[in-house]
Amino acid sequence: MILKSLLLTNFKNIASATLDFSPKINCFLGNNGMGKSNLLDAIYFLSFTKSFARLPEAMLIRRGEDFAIINGRYLRNGTDEEINVGLRTGARKSFRRGGKEYKRISSHIGLFPAVMVAPADQNLVTGAAEERRRFIDMIISQADMPYMEALMRYNQALEQRNRMLRDGFSDPMLYESVEMIMDGAAALIRRRRSENTGLITEIFTKYYSEIAGDGETAAMQYMISGDKYGPLAQAFAQTRERDTILKYTSVGPHRDDITFTLDSMPVRQTASQGQSKTFTIALRLAQFEFLRRFTGRTPLLLLDDIFDKLDAARVERIMNIVGREDFGQIFITDTNRKHLDEIMALSGPDYRLWTVDQGSFTQI
Repeated sequence: MILKSLLLTNFKNIASATLDFSPKINCFLGNNGMGKSNLLDAIYFLSFTKSFARLPEAMLIRRGEDFAIINGRYLRNGTDEEINVGLRTGARKSFRRGGKEYKRISSHIGLFPAVMVAPADQNLVTGAAEERRRFIDMIISQADMPYMEALMRYNQALEQRNRMLRDGFSDPMLYESVEMIMDGAAALIRRRRSENTGLITEIFTKYYSEIAGDGETAAMQYMISGDKYGPLAQAFAQTRERDTILKYTSVGPHRDDITFTLDSMPVRQTASQGQSKTFTIALRLAQFEFLRRFTGRTPLLLLDDIFDKLDAARVERIMNIVGREDFGQIFITDTNRKHLDEIMALSGPDYRLWTVDQGSFTQI
């Protein structure tokens, strides 16, 4: 899959941009705050129907304007495809494929896969469990539609149960009817998370070792919450009285976590900045390879300022990895021309480079 061109109007700080891309390496050079990351976020939006930065859609519209447009033209499975997004202040977003509005926007997820590697990935290591659940859910959902549907059913029922807890409902039959839906969905969610975390771990450890290059042993493990209560339906019943006091559901897949370790020690407590950065980059490269294996499509790889806090040896190893032929189309931003030149040299003649200044793009 290739993104052939992108047209932006009033997206964040980008007033207007029309870019035709190389099918291999596309580099964006400029100081911080000039619009490089905003361009990658627009590409991400076309794949995931939302911003990587998780901003409200109204905040994606350029200041002083009341609408924004993102238009992407792709070559997918040998066929030209067009995705068009319209954002308007105070209105529901328009998301069209081939000129037709989606009936269920969730059905778009996974059709145009992409992987973003960004400074915010540090939250995977240092942030709350929610960050790591979102990471694993995003990966599996792009490759497994039944998983995404189960996740949606579970989250809808979870919201209903939490609302009942907040409103002081006491009828056990009402709780049991909602918990039955949660229990059925949770069984699939946890099974798929466990299976796929194992597969992702195998790929991840390979990439971490290749980047670190110094014998460090990285690992990740899926941790189920509330397993001391036995089956989830039983756990819901046993914790219902406590949850009524807490006003939220305290056990279930929405409370599970993934632990990250380096040489058997927690990464968040013991890793250096360089090790943490290596860890998150290896996680995203594992996401990329997992999706390529299990969807049959090569995702777009979006690399946003990834070389900061890494020593020269690790930078070189990462460049050698992403310069390989099997990594498909890459979009990379940096403030350092040297890094971009080295990546372009690895890619051969098929690359394009733009400078970015105050939301304007100039091809070199």
